[in-house]
Amino acid sequence: MEERDKITIVGAGPGDPELITLKGKRALEEADLILYTGSLINPQILSEAKADLRDSSGLALEEMIEVMSRFVGEGKKVVRLHDGDPSLYGAIQEEVDELKKKGIECDIIPGVSSLFASAAAIKKELTLPGVSQTVIITRAPGRTPGITEEEFVSLLKERGTFAIFLSSGMMDRVASCLREAGRSEEDEVAVVYKASWPEQEIIMGKVKDIASKVKERGIKKSAIIIVGDIFRSENFRSKLYDKNFSHGFREAI
Repeated sequence: MEERDKITIVGAGPGDPELITLKGKRALEEADLILYTGSLINPQILSEAKADLRDSSGLALEEMIEVMSRFVGEGKKVVRLHDGDPSLYGAIQEEVDELKKKGIECDIIPGVSSLFASAAAIKKELTLPGVSQTVIITRAPGRTPGITEEEFVSLLKERGTFAIFLSSGMMDRVASCLREAGRSEEDEVAVVYKASWPEQEIIMGKVKDIASKVKERGIKKSAIIIVGDIFRSENFRSKLYDKNFSHGFREAI
């Protein structure tokens, strides 16, 4: 397959233009067409692009495929630019599948997820030995078919750190599900709005009041909800750098 029969899907990162990968930035610089996800992409990321820029927010899947395949057919370099990392709630699979039907393959360049930018913003490690060995990425049940409320509550009963995407507009429902799953009213919850953007905002609260705090700030989208036992471990010490713990590179003192 020739190079012109490919497009490149690029993860733009969470918003900060310096958090796109070098490989992703180079793909933008070399592109003839950049089809990007509207208001989810920081305009500064596209400020130096010489390509034809098309906002996909008002397009249906069929229209996006038509535009990309037409440019590819003309021998042009096409970049499909997604926010964050394309593999998380990026809706890329349907694009990949439809392009493949037309004989067009996709290369994917990963990006920094808004989850990791959110963890950096609140200065928390998502995994702590003996506290949280698992990170569960999910979303609250809503208009998109999938997980039921009962399944969501059951999931929240698991041990681990929860990163809840696309759900800040229904914080009352999320808080109710946390209660039903057995979370204490005093358990801490972080909501990070537009992580790494200039307008980034961190709302710290508890199960009992996080919904009202988020509502007061008027946040309904573009936020990650993080909850879990990691918030109970302010003075955590791992074994890795414990002077009394031996491992393959160091003997205990």
